[in-house]
Amino acid sequence: MAAKRVRLAQRRKASGFTQEELATVLGVERTTVARWESAETEPQPWHRPRLAQALGISGAQLQELLDDVTVIQRQPSERMNYVLQHPGSADLVAVAYLHEQLRQLDESYDQASSACLLGPAGHLHGQVKFLRENATNPRVRRALFEVEADSATFIGQLVWDVSQRRDHHAPVGYFKEAVSAARHVRDASVESYATLRMSFVALYGEKNPQRGTMLAEQAAEVAKKISPSLTGLSLLHVAEGHAMTGARTECESALKKAEAQFDRVDTDDVAAQYYTVNEFNRLSGSCYLFLGLPELAEPILRMTTRALAGKKKSQAIALGNLTLALIRQGKLDEAASAMHRTIDAVELTRGGGGINLAFSAGRELKQWRQEPWAQEINDRLFALMAAI
Repeated sequence: MAAKRVRLAQRRKASGFTQEELATVLGVERTTVARWESAETEPQPWHRPRLAQALGISGAQLQELLDDVTVIQRQPSERMNYVLQHPGSADLVAVAYLHEQLRQLDESYDQASSACLLGPAGHLHGQVKFLRENATNPRVRRALFEVEADSATFIGQLVWDVSQRRDHHAPVGYFKEAVSAARHVRDASVESYATLRMSFVALYGEKNPQRGTMLAEQAAEVAKKISPSLTGLSLLHVAEGHAMTGARTECESALKKAEAQFDRVDTDDVAAQYYTVNEFNRLSGSCYLFLGLPELAEPILRMTTRALAGKKKSQAIALGNLTLALIRQGKLDEAASAMHRTIDAVELTRGGGGINLAFSAGRELKQWRQEPWAQEINDRLFALMAAI
């Protein structure tokens, strides 16, 4: 599985540049241009005006080329083609092939747009279900249920992304499918994570903190015997759900329980890489912001934005919350600086959470819209909206 920006490469060639020649014009390494075209990275904001000029296009047209990522999927082997034509012959080798395809798609998540991934992921999910429904070997059928649980979770995530968090019904349907498949094979970690994903839809999509809190509590309960990391992550969203309703005591109680999970995490924990101190701090800052305590949220979020420099989607969310914390304290110069950093991060990632927070902060700045600095921010938000 690979991702390519085919149209970007075509535009570069049409402009008469090799990768090396374009790199020389821009003052970067040839490998940097190659990584842009292979969708491994995106040009930094300061490279974009010169890149657009070199290619003879506008900034908006450049963004269209950057967003147009093609996922290149390897053709199935002859063996896999035979298995799909004769599903009763499915074996563990075929399951391993499907699992590897799903892993590669998942690894492409931060490089390719969700819209580009949705087609290949949906095709793969259909193959998994088809083989599982027709498998005659119990061990093979069980293994296919395991892959189906993971693929349904991934599809649900993609569908929600592509809808810009507006479609709540379809993603939840996939997450429920993942829970059912996980329960069939008693995979508590996948059941917990799919349930947690449903809580995200309730909290951030449906704006229903009561339902979101309930689902996050269910996820924590399922995870508590098998993954302290998943338990802690779920409890963080329990805390955020309480914060959304103004329940500070319950929120801080859940934060303490989440923090206590760090002492239980070991190298065998399936979700250890996702439950980090930075993630804890990011959500703690968000909690205090929801509780109407921006003065407590600010120092936590400042520290977190620096620590998340390598995780741009999470950093964009932290920067958006930091901007809100500064606005609500009347620290307008600092808020303007944080807002520009938020937009920079969102332009790179196109993450739904960061986009929503950037526009939320923009709405809170409306009372200063006649000020030049606020007008500049507003212009950037309009440009961002046009590019989405």
